[in-house]
Amino acid sequence: GLSASAGLAAEATERGRILASTACAGCHATGMTGDSPMSDATPLREIARRQPLDRLEAGFAEGLVTAHPAMPALVFRASEIDDLIAYLDSLKASR
Repeated sequence: GLSASAGLAAEATERGRILASTACAGCHATGMTGDSPMSDATPLREIARRQPLDRLEAGFAEGLVTAHPAMPALVFRASEIDDLIAYLDSLKASR
């Protein structure tokens, strides 16, 4: 069976996937494949591969103000950020 830490990581990844599908999916593609609903919004899997995860984590903590005025200033709780980073990490790994 999975070790406890692997199980917890899988749970965090799944929570992050659900959060991304609600908070981000209006504009961004949040899965392994597919185009973003908003053409200017980079798929999350591409963001995960281009940006160091610690930089993304800091961005989420600061409210993720981006260069794109259309992007809402999202504020996530620390636990949500951990989950999103776990999910982005899983996207990065899947090629």
